[in-house]
Amino acid sequence: MKTSFLGREDYVPLWHAMQAFTDERDESTPDEIWFCEHPPVFTMGLNAAEEHLLAPGDIPVVQIDRGGQVTFHGPGQLMVYPLIDIRRAGIGVRTLVTALEQSVVDLVAEFGIDAAAKPEAPGVYVNNDKLASVGLRIRRGSSFHGMALNVDADLEPFSRINPCGYKGLEMTDLKALGINLDLEQTADRLLPHFLRHLGLDVE
Repeated sequence: MKTSFLGREDYVPLWHAMQAFTDERDESTPDEIWFCEHPPVFTMGLNAAEEHLLAPGDIPVVQIDRGGQVTFHGPGQLMVYPLIDIRRAGIGVRTLVTALEQSVVDLVAEFGIDAAAKPEAPGVYVNNDKLASVGLRIRRGSSFHGMALNVDADLEPFSRINPCGYKGLEMTDLKALGINLDLEQTADRLLPHFLRHLGLDVE
């Protein structure tokens, strides 16, 4: 498993890079995990309804090919993109989603914070406030897209949408929970938990 911290990357070019990686890989291509953050952008999943996009203002809106509804990405939010041949790894989509969610649960538990996933609404929640969102696409037996974990973000843009299709859903981030990590530190601490839940190794 190769991991890369890419810094701040524009959303659309990175999305296209994920698609290209997935389309061009073969049975011998090593899996990768990309960590990054994005400039402000709203993304609309395949099932997204326009009614959940309330007042985007000057933030661009991109229609993309993951599952799910509308969400926001911006600075201070850690994006976790697992580019994994799940067929080769012998895991299902549910296993991958659970590994992503539980890695966040385990991370915040190190700081005495109780978090939980909700089977009916993918993501990680602390006292019903959403800390992380998950949306994947599987193509040719491999995953792309992934998880957005709010680290130290401007959460105001979430008020311009119904996050993930849920009216009035409140968001939170690690900083608001008293966890002071930057994006790279968060990625470093999250990664071992994620790999443990998948039974994978890091290079």
